[in-house]
Amino acid sequence: MSAQPATGHEGYPAAADPQDGRARWQRRYDQSRVRDADFSTLSGLAVDPVYGPPAGSVVPGFERIGWPGEYPFTRGLYPAGYRGRAWTIRQFSGFGNAVQTNQRYKMLLQAGGGGLSVAFDMPTLMGRDSDDPRSLGEVGHCGVAIDSAADMDALFDGIPLADITTSMTISGPAVPVFCMYLAAARRQGADTSALNGTLQTDIFKEYIAQKEWLFPPEPHLRLIGDLMEYCEAEIPAYKPLSVSGYHIREAGSTAAQELAFTLADGFGYAELGLSRGLDIDTFAPGLSFFFDAHIDFFEEIAKFRAARRIWARWMREVYGAKTERAQWLRFHTQTAGVSLTAQQPDNNVVRTAVEALAAVLGGTNSLHTNALDEVLALPSEKAAEIAVRTQQVIMEEAGVVNVADPLGGSWYVEALTDRLEAEAEEIFAKVRAMSPDGSMTGGILRGIEDGWFMAEIAEASFAYQQKLEKGDKKVVGVNCHTDTVEKPVEILRVSHEVEVAQVRELATRRGGRDRAAADAAIGAMIGAARSGQNMIPPMIDAALAEATLGEICGALRDEWGGYFEAPAF
Repeated sequence: MSAQPATGHEGYPAAADPQDGRARWQRRYDQSRVRDADFSTLSGLAVDPVYGPPAGSVVPGFERIGWPGEYPFTRGLYPAGYRGRAWTIRQFSGFGNAVQTNQRYKMLLQAGGGGLSVAFDMPTLMGRDSDDPRSLGEVGHCGVAIDSAADMDALFDGIPLADITTSMTISGPAVPVFCMYLAAARRQGADTSALNGTLQTDIFKEYIAQKEWLFPPEPHLRLIGDLMEYCEAEIPAYKPLSVSGYHIREAGSTAAQELAFTLADGFGYAELGLSRGLDIDTFAPGLSFFFDAHIDFFEEIAKFRAARRIWARWMREVYGAKTERAQWLRFHTQTAGVSLTAQQPDNNVVRTAVEALAAVLGGTNSLHTNALDEVLALPSEKAAEIAVRTQQVIMEEAGVVNVADPLGGSWYVEALTDRLEAEAEEIFAKVRAMSPDGSMTGGILRGIEDGWFMAEIAEASFAYQQKLEKGDKKVVGVNCHTDTVEKPVEILRVSHEVEVAQVRELATRRGGRDRAAADAAIGAMIGAARSGQNMIPPMIDAALAEATLGEICGALRDEWGGYFEAPAF
């Protein structure tokens, strides 16, 4: 493993006639599965699957751009682009109790959603049961309440987990929630070894931005390492980690910071897998990413292209990945929640459409589009449908699926891509300089401890806020074009009765289970924590015994202790 990847033009294939690359691309394209669709313009003009330099032209640095499906994957992972397979429409959703959210999932799937993405309420995100005193007033409000595997049964009732990919956006208590998901799948009769989906699990970004951790960093990394080992051996298609830049960007970072902090975290998890003796070519395909699509259209497209290029180069040069799949950066995108405005909320439909289009032109693999009312509350059914239809209009009507990386070769887009890559490399160097052993992990942990990441985001956020207040940056309906005929929108309200009913159901569930079996399973889990054994099998047993999330996480808190961020002034 080399200590530092090549930068600039180094580390990419030697410059050659771009037509050689075109010939390689053509062979791969001819072997690809292409959807049966009309890939012509609205006027009937036939278009090529990809465009590049004309024959005989010389393009300095073209090896950094390349062709779709070819290292360094700047132009996408697949030779056929979206002609082969369009992105997955994966709407992030959850509210109230599991039964209510199950009904919303069925509506989204019927409307054309291709996968599920579970949003959890705050008590669940913090590993607390709904009847915990600290959960009062929060049950079911920012997502669905999950207290035990029985809630997972209700959440996916009538939705065959064997047939649909499921993403779960949760990090601190991600592993016990995943075990409850496996318990629900077993009760459905699914072959759990064939399950496919993504668990967020990314604890680094919690310390950096979102602040939803349960323990100190080291025990969290222990659990993540156990999960990586378990999934590689038992559920090879499931992706145990989705490294998240979304929350970093929503906290106020710049595009370059989002890009660099996120990929640095990904490198840290690569180092974690290698420290467990795992094969980089086997576990790296299980690392996926989650980015924000903000409102600056071209900057976001460039960010996504740079992310693929950087990841491929570091995986190959620094961490020794030999296969293409291990060098691929696959990512989910969500449009920017912080770009939505409470003023004139109908404008949010336009913002979301622009951001979604940037994600698509940047080559996203799956996409969530925010609803117009999410700045005010959880989405209403009508707003959720508009959000899905936004993606479908882009997919079915706009013609952007016809050509792979249609902006590739644009002087502006390529210059932005290079600029963001260079800025990210500068940040990587700063992170590694903080490390006591030269590893990315060591730098991340030191940066967390010292509050470095938080300070960098705070500075960027403050700088933007100053521009907004001075009017240098315009937001329609906020600091310009403020006159409107728009009326207040009807929003979704979660009744207090949801909490009352959830707490009542939890008490009934506790009274009806085999308490001794639940306690024994939790005891075995703690035994595994102390002995160094993999903790996933006993945690699954605890979930099957209807141990609650609060009981599992509480036992681990007692064992490992809590974590408090160092104050910064």
